[in-house]
Amino acid sequence: MDRDSILEIRNVSKTFDLGGGRELLAVQDITFNVERNSICVLLGPSGCGKSTVLRMMAGLETPSAGEVVIGGHAVDGPGRDRGMVFQAYTSFDWLSVRRNVEFGMKINGVPAGERRERAAHFINLVGLGKFADAYPSQLSGGMRQRVAIARTLANDPEVLLMDEPFGALDAETRWLMQELMIDVAEKTSTTMVIVTHDLEEAIFLADKIIFLSSHPGRLKEEIIPAFKGGRRIADKERVVKLDGYGELEARLMRLMREEGRHAE
Repeated sequence: MDRDSILEIRNVSKTFDLGGGRELLAVQDITFNVERNSICVLLGPSGCGKSTVLRMMAGLETPSAGEVVIGGHAVDGPGRDRGMVFQAYTSFDWLSVRRNVEFGMKINGVPAGERRERAAHFINLVGLGKFADAYPSQLSGGMRQRVAIARTLANDPEVLLMDEPFGALDAETRWLMQELMIDVAEKTSTTMVIVTHDLEEAIFLADKIIFLSSHPGRLKEEIIPAFKGGRRIADKERVVKLDGYGELEARLMRLMREEGRHAE
């Protein structure tokens, strides 16, 4: 797996203007790299600025200091090299699954034949081939999130950004979606950055975990789940039984507890 950096966060801070002369420092002096074709997970206590960092990667927020660099170029707004999947379902209810997946490509001027071919490929990739002509109201929550993932991947982003994408799903659907993302990462070589507060999800998905401190968010630790031996394992039952899984989970729980106390 090629491990050169595709995305760099360089001494990034973000301050929000609350009005009346008041400011909120959300994240402070964060630096880390995201390697090409990797799954990087942003983890930390609630309010630590995980989503703010992700939104700066997406170009939806501008750093107050420092810079976000993708492919050697500073991010100055949204771009086709990045795709974003939110926790809330973002499908268009009046369009079929196929039309939803084709939507971004249509806006970008992709010819109809190519749109249909690429849409079919990614719909099948996320396991929705039988539902291509269904409408979002006819789908479960997990299936609707698969539509959002397929639509984003069909636009061929270099980096897929996901903000708590499975947070609203039930436990069974959630781990099935996690396994799906491992499969997608292996088949597409798409770089992924995923925000979560779920320790099991972070350990299962991550090639690297960026753990942020409590507010204001700072880089607390950068963790490589060494117990996986550099492999991705798309079977959650196998991962949780590996030697080293419990040790890493306990380490992350201690970090969460420490940062929770600091936030009090």
